Amino acid sequence: MPSLLGPFVRCGFGATLLVLCLVLAGFTCTGSEHAATATLPAAFSDLLPHFLVEPEDEFIVKNKPVMLTCRSTPATQIYFKCNGEWVHQDDHLIERTVDPATALPIMQVTIEITRQQVEKIFGLDEYWCQCVAWSTTGTQKSQKAYIRIAYLRKNFEEEPQGKEVALDEEVLLRCHPPEGVPQAEVEWQRNEDVVNPASDPNFFITTDHNLVIKKARLADTGNYTCVAKNIVARRKSTSATVLVYVNGGWSTWTTWSSCSAVCGRGWQKRSRSCTNPTPLNGGTSCEGQNVQKSACVATCPVDGGWSEWSKWSACGADCSMWRSRECTQPSPGTGGKDCQGLDLQSLNCTSEQCPQSESTPTHIQTRLSQDGFGFGAEDVALYVGMVAVALCLTLLLIVVVLVYRRKKEGLDADVADSSILTTGFQPMGIKPSKPENSHLLTIQPDLTTTTTSYQGTLRSRHDATGKFSMTNGPLLDPLPNGSHTLHNGKLNSDPAEFVSRLSTQSYFKTLPRDVANTSYGTFNFLGGRLTIPNAGISLLIPPEAIPRGKIYEIYLTVQRKEDLRLPLAGCQTLLSPVVSCGPPGVVLSRPVILSMDHCSDACLDNWAVRLKKQNYEGAWEDVLLMGEELVSEPYYCQLEAETCRLFSEQLGTLALVGESLHMGAAKRLRLVLFSDAYCSTLEYNIRVYCMDDTQDVFKEVMQMERQLGGRLIDEPHVLLFKDSYHNLRLSIHDMPQAHWRSKLLAGYQEIPFYHIWNGSQRYLHCTFTLERLSLSTCELTCQLCVWQVEGEGQSFGLDFNIFLLMDTNATALAGPSAFQIPYLIRQKICSSLDAPCPNGADWRMLAQRLKLERHMSFFASKASPTSVILDLWEAQHFHSGNINQLATVMADIGKQEAMIFLVSDGEC
Repeated sequence: MPSLLGPFVRCGFGATLLVLCLVLAGFTCTGSEHAATATLPAAFSDLLPHFLVEPEDEFIVKNKPVMLTCRSTPATQIYFKCNGEWVHQDDHLIERTVDPATALPIMQVTIEITRQQVEKIFGLDEYWCQCVAWSTTGTQKSQKAYIRIAYLRKNFEEEPQGKEVALDEEVLLRCHPPEGVPQAEVEWQRNEDVVNPASDPNFFITTDHNLVIKKARLADTGNYTCVAKNIVARRKSTSATVLVYVNGGWSTWTTWSSCSAVCGRGWQKRSRSCTNPTPLNGGTSCEGQNVQKSACVATCPVDGGWSEWSKWSACGADCSMWRSRECTQPSPGTGGKDCQGLDLQSLNCTSEQCPQSESTPTHIQTRLSQDGFGFGAEDVALYVGMVAVALCLTLLLIVVVLVYRRKKEGLDADVADSSILTTGFQPMGIKPSKPENSHLLTIQPDLTTTTTSYQGTLRSRHDATGKFSMTNGPLLDPLPNGSHTLHNGKLNSDPAEFVSRLSTQSYFKTLPRDVANTSYGTFNFLGGRLTIPNAGISLLIPPEAIPRGKIYEIYLTVQRKEDLRLPLAGCQTLLSPVVSCGPPGVVLSRPVILSMDHCSDACLDNWAVRLKKQNYEGAWEDVLLMGEELVSEPYYCQLEAETCRLFSEQLGTLALVGESLHMGAAKRLRLVLFSDAYCSTLEYNIRVYCMDDTQDVFKEVMQMERQLGGRLIDEPHVLLFKDSYHNLRLSIHDMPQAHWRSKLLAGYQEIPFYHIWNGSQRYLHCTFTLERLSLSTCELTCQLCVWQVEGEGQSFGLDFNIFLLMDTNATALAGPSAFQIPYLIRQKICSSLDAPCPNGADWRMLAQRLKLERHMSFFASKASPTSVILDLWEAQHFHSGNINQLATVMADIGKQEAMIFLVSDGEC
């Protein structure tokens, strides 16, 4: 019992309350180190305390405790009160200081609130704490600080549903995030990119977290995901596919065509097309006819006919007379032919009427005039002159051409001779010249600069113009002692230091700081090998690949696909890990061999496989098409069933990208099942990973599950995933309904086709959350079905049995989770068996059936023998007891209370 160890002094109401509270709380007024009291100077004895810092609302995340702080001046004492009860003095952390400006004493008190303290009143009221400060004048109370346990449920209360909408139509996607404390914030993603209404006003997010697309555009087609997050976790809803379709519309009619008949009755037509707009994404086609016909009558053509000749004219001065006719009998019409023949005739007059010409007979002049070939002497002279000028120009042009060609031949001969003298005896090898001092050839790479790094384009192995000597290059500097010691091809430096040094360079800034997925070493002309353990990736450096006298520090690493976005389009997919080896630009005398896994079906008839390389600017370029390699190129590839062997004369960042040629192409996927290693609650999770069938991805998943505390359920299974544009569907069946139920709202889960086919995400997984109906259930038998929807790929079922392991690492369990028998069931058993029964069907028979009869006297000495028996049973069968066995014992005793074991958890 607390006692008063000092005199009771009345110093006003505040002091009386202080001493009374100390007595009730078990505090002493001695000068021990735990005392929270202080004496104020007389100058401050009339001041009430005021708070400089008051406790704030806090959230407990997982099992991490929170700290509440209260600071007041001037104060003789400060204590916390939580939920109406004073916090013990020993739980206060007290600091005393003095305000240098006012010389007032400042007292600060801090307490720690754990999750167990809050859970004791969970569901009854909110947990709150408040601090009270005393002075000789009176007391002051701070504001209340509420402490809540933060959480975020896994299942969304409402998830978005996929829709097909017309162009310019409004779209509403609903999302009700999971229940959580604090309330979850919501953001929307389209194809993994965050939707930002500030940058795109066509999007609008309502106050209740729904997404509104004001006018659907073709670019808005995609998979939309609702993401909820708070300080505890981040949850994603299932993706809702929004497909924006366009209904077709007719274009305007063309003009009518000409009549089909040349003469008489025929047809003419006009047409229109369904291109205004063209139907897209399943939109409806245009209704109606695209061609119209109409009857027409074409006027028949009329050929022209000559009229009668007119009478001859009088004899003219040129000794000729004329007559004419017209094409009017009938006139040509509607495409008819014109009249054929002359419409004018001339005839010379008689000799009596016209004198004869001296030079030419009159009838010859008349004939020439009629035929149009008459010309005079002036015309003949003109034509002769023109012909002479043309001949002179032609001869002059021929002479100029001959002179020019002769000069050009002479010039070419000179150039050829000069070329022979200047370049005919140049060395064609790429091996650098040997310096005078051989000890200077032992050098190591200096990766602190990349300003003169070199990466050539595609070229012949024997083309020396694109390569350069590394003898005096800044990439490789001499060693301080002129020598370097090799230790099995490895450096003595720290791997983390090496990777950190690489990733700080300008070119190597994309290299990951993942020591587990990086291998490195120092090599000379004897060569060697780099291997990344458990990743299926290695680099073979043959002897003489590194020129004699050179020592290279070479690395090999796996890049994360999330960090390097390859530009994939159409049916392209990533078939291999993204591997970096370097440093780039080093001179190699012969190709090295890079081995890495791939996930294609290795049938080149189904694929167009390309080797891509990243250049210095970060862009990716094609350097090889599988099946069309040339021996003169710096890359050559051998594709095996599961491995790619790449011969390369250049180091850099490389990856295999495949483009399916038809729907027969398939990728190898690896399906891996994990579950929780231990189960101490009613919920149990099964995670199904779908990843490329390469060792590096499987290694990363194993490392991640090891951190999560998961365990592998079954051996990995290989699935052929075909290019059929259909999703991968997963579902769980044949669970014992009496002991388990699924918390999944839908009957299955789907992984979108393009998520798997693209290959840019290293691993995809679905989580099936199951709930056991009793804590005593420790076995699960079910079947997992995996198939490609409406596709031609594999479909199979996996049968597995799981024996649940209880978490024995927990050092403290409070409440119902610490017992096998629910509290209400325990009360009913005790009330049924404590009362003596004439036929012995009471607690004594229960002890016998549980083989505890040697403790009968001990049980009989207790007020409730049944309660003590159940306590012993709980202690013996912690985490391994089967409550159904206890129910069988109750039934054997003959008690109807055996049915009480069917009480639901909600009633308990």
